[in-house]
Amino acid sequence: MPFQSVLKELVDSVPHAVGAILVDWEGEAVQEYCHCDSYDMRFVAAHKGIVLSRLRETHADNQGGVIEDVVVTSERQILLIGVVDPDYSLVLQADRACPMGVARYHFNNALTRLKKEL
Repeated sequence: MPFQSVLKELVDSVPHAVGAILVDWEGEAVQEYCHCDSYDMRFVAAHKGIVLSRLRETHADNQGGVIEDVVVTSERQILLIGVVDPDYSLVLQADRACPMGVARYHFNNALTRLKKEL
């Protein structure tokens, strides 16, 4: 499946990345690649995908345009959540030590590749 190679390349390219997952509009996993328990990755992604959907809905009438991605930073981790298309989103989970610029660069490349695949 082409999604697996995109996710693997993303995780392997980002220092301190834990995993990446492609989820549908309901938060259901389509494909994941991670260095952790896949259940944990699916659990995080399901909830973050729903958060992104809700943010997009509430921001839809704003003059700034539609939301394309969201970064969530916690004490120990970062999550990048991006829109692939109206039905799919990509989530990257990494340790806080991850260089954000590098993560965003590879994350955006993965989003571009996934958009072509879907």
